[in-house]
Amino acid sequence: MNTKTGLLFLAHVLLAALLVGCAAPAAPRPPPEIFQDALFKPGTQRIRTEEVFAMSPAMAEFLSGEFTSLHRSKGRRQGLIDALSTRSQLKLEYDSALTRNAAEAFEARSGNCLSLVIMTAAFARHLELPVRFRSVFVEDFWSRSGGLYFLSGHVNLSLGMPPDAINKVSTEIDLLTIDFLPPEQLRGQRATSIDEVTIIAMYMNNRAAENLREGRIDEAYWWARESVIQDPRYLSGYNTLGVIYRRQGSSSAAERALRLVLEREPGNVQAMSNLVLVLGDQGRKAEVESLNATLRELQPYPPYRYFDLGIEAMKAGDYAKARDWFNKEVARSAYSHEFHFWLSLANYALGDLSQARKHMALATENSSTPGDQQRYAAKLEWLNNARRTVTR
Repeated sequence: MNTKTGLLFLAHVLLAALLVGCAAPAAPRPPPEIFQDALFKPGTQRIRTEEVFAMSPAMAEFLSGEFTSLHRSKGRRQGLIDALSTRSQLKLEYDSALTRNAAEAFEARSGNCLSLVIMTAAFARHLELPVRFRSVFVEDFWSRSGGLYFLSGHVNLSLGMPPDAINKVSTEIDLLTIDFLPPEQLRGQRATSIDEVTIIAMYMNNRAAENLREGRIDEAYWWARESVIQDPRYLSGYNTLGVIYRRQGSSSAAERALRLVLEREPGNVQAMSNLVLVLGDQGRKAEVESLNATLRELQPYPPYRYFDLGIEAMKAGDYAKARDWFNKEVARSAYSHEFHFWLSLANYALGDLSQARKHMALATENSSTPGDQQRYAAKLEWLNNARRTVTR
């Protein structure tokens, strides 16, 4: 995903009643045996749902200070939109390294899409603007760290007009959708409305995954546990629990959590892939073969398959074959900085400085943390200097 903040606004005209939405069916309560608290040490990180959307004093000070001129000239909703999109105001940056709550995102002036949506919603509610959260169906975006695969989703939000600004005669109200990704990454994508509890569950699950990535298994468990409690319909929480249980060494608990996901979504390839690993740990070869056959039908080319083949070719010194494999991976994941980086290296090894520069520039543009962006930018500068040296 792009590090540059690209705010996208889409005007919608919808029935005012839709702001409330239909009552969702009662979510099935998670079975008690899904939680295995005794296996984990007490967490040291504070987990409080009320802090997710909480306004900090600094946020309130911003609204009563810098924001007032925009409020007076543009109104509450358009003023907030301008504050988010104007570099002279909040100066937001995209950063996928850590999921932040509203106060943390404001303090850092950065965050991933979920963090920035949470911060925006906190401001909007303080300004008494109706808020609707939306889950956007985007192409699967995978990353990998420490032997773990992470599938990134995407959310945005829509803001309604203040209640006192709605035409009392009309039954309609316009919504403006705010997105923190560039429009070209979202063109033609569909979205569905989700509840606040799902946003909170996503936040908790993200924090679980981030702790797991850093090897803090006990902390990860308590975040994932809270994700499931907040919204038992959000199946990613169960999947994360399954991964945590396996890392902790409790194979039976991992299987229980993953099978619950597959009971509700038999085609869930993430849970199925994790269950294959769990069953393999248990030596249940026949079941592993059966599940793998199903996975091959659902997902014939798993994430990172072409990339791994490209790395093997690089190690063997076959840079042309590596370039071909990396091109295949980029073709199905155009915004992965890691794939563009390695494609740049393969092209450099083949003496194609033009393509090396092109893909290093794309790696820089699509890097998801300031650290990655600086690293790629330095390498791009080196390639630019190398080109000038060759052309002299």
